[in-house]
Amino acid sequence: MPTWGEILSELQATSRQGIVPPFDAVRRKYLALLNRKTGRNTIMYSTKWTQPTGPVNPDLLSITDEDIQGLMEVIHGLKGTDIDLIIHSPGGSAEAAEAFVSYLRTKFDDVRVIIPQAAMSAATMLACASNRIVMGKHSSIGPIDPQLILQTQVGMQLVPAQAILDQFELAREECQDPKKLGSWLPILGQYGPALLIQCQNAIALSNQLVSEWLEKYMFKGKVDAGQKAKEIAEFLSDHKRFKTHGRHIDREKAREIGLLIEDLEEDQEFQDLVLSIFHSTTHTFSATPALKIIENHHGKAFIKQQQLVRVQQDPQHPQNSTPGMEK
Repeated sequence: MPTWGEILSELQATSRQGIVPPFDAVRRKYLALLNRKTGRNTIMYSTKWTQPTGPVNPDLLSITDEDIQGLMEVIHGLKGTDIDLIIHSPGGSAEAAEAFVSYLRTKFDDVRVIIPQAAMSAATMLACASNRIVMGKHSSIGPIDPQLILQTQVGMQLVPAQAILDQFELAREECQDPKKLGSWLPILGQYGPALLIQCQNAIALSNQLVSEWLEKYMFKGKVDAGQKAKEIAEFLSDHKRFKTHGRHIDREKAREIGLLIEDLEEDQEFQDLVLSIFHSTTHTFSATPALKIIENHHGKAFIKQQQLVRVQQDPQHPQNSTPGMEK
């Protein structure tokens, strides 16, 4: 298997010859080889979120409604009803994830999600809309409890919806003591009139979507599908259990709670190709303006960059090339 370092050497070899490193070509080579290996349509959805970078709008790294455009772009022209979706994402909007799943499921009957490193939050929700999930020993999913963006006295903060509800309950108890009321007033003043209801609705939505998707797809036809799906959704959405939204759930724990998990290491060639795609994508993020790549095994891509979106209709006919990223 070409390791991270070996793929870097492959890219640097062309750089020493005075040629722009073929980031796109190397990445697409492994995507095409994976498709040839499995015989399944292959799409990668990956963002730069685990690599050090300067200030970036979180929406550029998150699952958003704009991703539907990218998904439409890379699905157009694909044949067959099976697909492998490689995901590396911190998550994003539950509503956008719902639209993502709705569109993907109109096109494909058998969806296998492959997690080369981590698919957290709303990306975990996407994984739960698959028929099965492929994880390595190093792979992770995460809690699905929703986060709200609040304007506080110390700036914009991403706050767990359940933590807001818990804090409000604590305030209600302690404010019965007039001596503590003064300490709570500045905190309670940050709560808008509908915030608590928004928190309750956001938690219910995440739980509902994952439960419905698991029952409909991963556990389809099983006698206890509904109950099993509900239990998994409740586990993943339990903020009190995880304490923090960023907790990682490894493969064995994911399997233990009942998700259908396949081992990435079961087929060495398959593992090598998946990780080669992932490594070459991280090099693309490190050396180019790319922040998010949605790409299929034909090389058709929707690439979000710092200041622009690059859509590639035909990799054989380059146009509007971006420095550091060839067509």
